[in-house]
Amino acid sequence: MELAGKRIVLGVTGGIAAYKAAELVRLLRAEGASVQVVMSDAATHFVTPVTFQALSGKPVFSDQWDPRVASNMAHIDLSREAHTLLVAPASADFLAKLAHGLADDLLSTLALARDCPLLVAPAMNRQMWENPATRRNVATLRGDGVVILGPASGDQACGESGPGRMLEPAEIVAELVAHFQPKRLAGRRVLLTAGPTFEAIDPVRGITNLSSGRMGYAIARAAREAGAEVTLVSGPVSLACPPGVTRVPVTSALEMHAAVHRHVRDADVFVAVAAVADYRPARPLTEKIKKGGQAQAPTIDLVLNPDILAEVAALPDPPLCVGFAAESERLAEYAESKRRSKKIPLIAGNLIQDGFAGDSNRLILFDDEGQHPLPPASKLQLARQLVERIGQLLERRR
Repeated sequence: MELAGKRIVLGVTGGIAAYKAAELVRLLRAEGASVQVVMSDAATHFVTPVTFQALSGKPVFSDQWDPRVASNMAHIDLSREAHTLLVAPASADFLAKLAHGLADDLLSTLALARDCPLLVAPAMNRQMWENPATRRNVATLRGDGVVILGPASGDQACGESGPGRMLEPAEIVAELVAHFQPKRLAGRRVLLTAGPTFEAIDPVRGITNLSSGRMGYAIARAAREAGAEVTLVSGPVSLACPPGVTRVPVTSALEMHAAVHRHVRDADVFVAVAAVADYRPARPLTEKIKKGGQAQAPTIDLVLNPDILAEVAALPDPPLCVGFAAESERLAEYAESKRRSKKIPLIAGNLIQDGFAGDSNRLILFDDEGQHPLPPASKLQLARQLVERIGQLLERRR
């Protein structure tokens, strides 16, 4: 469970998105967090406190003068043992209160008197979000160190569409998990490749592989959690892009090659996770090959694809380059040989049978200090350990 032992105060303000806060409480508890809900008076007009009490297992607070707190100082006591105060949804009115230090109810007073980090997930009509006053308030809050989660863009309860939707509960949980991760790569820019490539033979056939992209996407998420600005060049996969990550979709090896070279100049780290096809058809056909009455299968001439990782590593001032080696046998021999031939400081190796397309894996890291086996774990857990190693290597480069 990603939030085991964490104590979260969840503030709920007035707005139709308050109904999503109920699901947020459920997901937070499923990840092991203890959740104390504090509601504004307006929020109680959308969802009752009984709902949140049932889901959180704790009494809900909304009254600044609540006699259940022995000192009658709920705004002080509720945040003292909390790891974070999360307000979702955060209305335009509440953001304005925060920006100007107003404290006229329990939740706004709690936010002003807290001694823990504050995260807010805005939710409002698109005109309210785009209003200059709201934009000024958000800029002020960011300057004060408040973490702004979202908002998303899409259909709204008013019937319009645009920015202002609260992030979905699962997205907010992912952002909260990221908040608690060590910021090993703060201020760094990470470029990754992930997934397979597809090399067209004709309009419907091609050369590809079974890479799911899960390891690359896990590393993108872990790098972003660690504070990096992440660009993910992704082959064709059916995975959702991690929150806060910029995805550049590509199909073929040549498209991936071009995308990497467009972005690599700005990168501090390049992680080549994609299973790039070694070869592509020399002359892709524009029309579908017909089986017809041919006695023999057609011959397809292949040409070598560029070695993206080797090219990046050979740049005059390359980023810290990390490779991947998925092998079916003799992993240590082949991975170390690949690392030395490409002249890169770190390579992560795994046997295909240990998790090439699954949710878990087993990795061995190879660098100048030798081999570093990582115990079998989920790909996200392994990705976080890899990011930690990358952070150590970056420190040494300084």
